[in-house]
Amino acid sequence: MGSRGIASLNKAGPGRKPSRKSLPTPFVQAFRAQMSIAMATVDPGSGKRLGNCIGIYCFFDYDGEPIYVGQTTRSFTDRIGRHLTGQRSDTVAYRILDPFEVAEMQLWPMTFDKNTPKLERARAVDQAEYSVYEWAVRTSEFKAILNEKLPLGVPDVDMPAVTRRFNLVPEDLRGEREHPDVRIARRAETLARLTAVAHERGEVSDGLRRVIVIQAIRIAYLAAKRLAFAEGDRDAPPASAIDMAALVGRRLAAGAVSIADLEDGADDAISQSAPDEAAEQTAAE
Repeated sequence: MGSRGIASLNKAGPGRKPSRKSLPTPFVQAFRAQMSIAMATVDPGSGKRLGNCIGIYCFFDYDGEPIYVGQTTRSFTDRIGRHLTGQRSDTVAYRILDPFEVAEMQLWPMTFDKNTPKLERARAVDQAEYSVYEWAVRTSEFKAILNEKLPLGVPDVDMPAVTRRFNLVPEDLRGEREHPDVRIARRAETLARLTAVAHERGEVSDGLRRVIVIQAIRIAYLAAKRLAFAEGDRDAPPASAIDMAALVGRRLAAGAVSIADLEDGADDAISQSAPDEAAEQTAAE
């Protein structure tokens, strides 16, 4: 008996060549559609579509945990598209960030006068990236995110004022993707690919080895919460059970910002710098 299910989508014949956009799974198609909506949103500051803007971006996982911060001086469409469609030319960068772990993104578009010198513009973007990176580390449960390369440190620079945050996963498709067992398996695969890079190359950056540890912590913590839920007789362990400083060292941000510094000043920093998410919807090159 012929299949009437998903396998039927593989039936071909003369004159029935499918469009390229129809080939990805329904989830990937919906994810890319959400991303297109975000890129088509107009930035009120410049009047341009966000996809044509430059600036800073941050990715979040299904728990709302910041996991990666980057910048672009080309366009959000170009940079984010390469991240989230698996088209990064840098194999290591692709293995660090699993696109299927990204549930939301936040954008900080930046506008410059057309006469602004290129070097000045690049410096301003570097400064903004550093500010967003620090904010992301402060707001992270683990006080660490998955950036291999730390942004250039420029203390006391305010975050860009305008920001938009977008959900990239339709609600009707979210249930299976955010299931803990699915996420644990995906993270384990990502970690295996990343450790394979370290094994095959041998000489890799300290940043890459730090990301391996952070990703391992993320797997262990999610698995521990899943175990507590399955046992049913105790609460999930707090993130404070993890001594991040002991595991990856104290210098998580450029400018020698330590985990202790981040924890001591987290409340003040978040209240001053974190975007108003209720009002908004929504690596260095």
